[in-house]
Amino acid sequence: MINTKFINIDPDNIDMEKLKIAADILKNGGTVAFPTETVYGLGANALCEEAVKKIFKAKGRPSDNPLIVHVSKLEDINELVLEISEKAQIVMEKFWPGPITLIFKKSDIVPKIVTGGLDTVAIRLPSHPIARKLIKLSGVPVAAPSANLSGKPSPTKEKHVTHDLMGRVDAIVCGGDTEVGVESTVLDLTSNVPMILRPGGITKEDLQEVIGKVETDPAILSKVESNLVPKSPGMKYTHYSPNAEVILVDGRIEEVVKVINKVKKEKECEGYKVGVMATEETKDKYFGENIISLGSRKDLKTVAANLFKVLREFDEKRVDIVLAETFEEVGIGQAIMNRLMKAAGYNVIHA
Repeated sequence: MINTKFINIDPDNIDMEKLKIAADILKNGGTVAFPTETVYGLGANALCEEAVKKIFKAKGRPSDNPLIVHVSKLEDINELVLEISEKAQIVMEKFWPGPITLIFKKSDIVPKIVTGGLDTVAIRLPSHPIARKLIKLSGVPVAAPSANLSGKPSPTKEKHVTHDLMGRVDAIVCGGDTEVGVESTVLDLTSNVPMILRPGGITKEDLQEVIGKVETDPAILSKVESNLVPKSPGMKYTHYSPNAEVILVDGRIEEVVKVINKVKKEKECEGYKVGVMATEETKDKYFGENIISLGSRKDLKTVAANLFKVLREFDEKRVDIVLAETFEEVGIGQAIMNRLMKAAGYNVIHA
């Protein structure tokens, strides 16, 4: 059991002395959870193998699941990668700092434990002021997956991190709620045509506007084989799952509402406690209790920002089953559906 330090920082008025306490922990091989614009991350010195091992231990994370290396400025990536293509340069100039991770061929100084044994490294330059300043103060690149127990919904609030990792990490920097709410887009730039390995806040449409053709890995919305060697976090293992069983209901929204009400009634008659993940347009059409809205279908950014928070709310309500509506797979809707599919273990009812 680790005596976890809590460091409260106002992102609009950063106390650099308090932040230096967290930075020194990173510099000296410890683990620190901290806010980014996507979700909270759990960081350690990416160039220190012993420090990185502590991330896997704290999360209970499989060792072949690659980590993302976070830097505080563009120049920091030069020592971490072998080359930077023209398309990579364009994406970095357009979208960094921001919620996109780029995959490059790694240099020898990046330990294999960070990359899941691969010869590539995933790198991100976050836009959150606390994250940027923390990394800069530490003086090291910071490997950081989401700050949750492996497989659970990613943390978008301080209390989520505390629930999962108190006593498991050296420090938690509390800096308020995150903004995007789903993890960064992961773009592989090592092939001829750039490929999205994980959808996120920067969409395929955003990328195609600046670099032309972009492909999407088929594994994003489908179940992958157990022998897959994951090139990106979130590709292989069950992720984002609350304690409850999650079932998606897909189809025309009018039919979806009917099916969810029918299944909810049946399951409750069997003695289960059932929750419904609804939207503003449908929340009043469901019967009974434990109906939570993600937001309006007209504002999918808000839906994405609320997704993990709502999954955790169902845990707090101790529901047994969550019935969830689906969303159109365009723009950030693809990221929402990727996370929902993973949370549900691809369990879908077609209305």
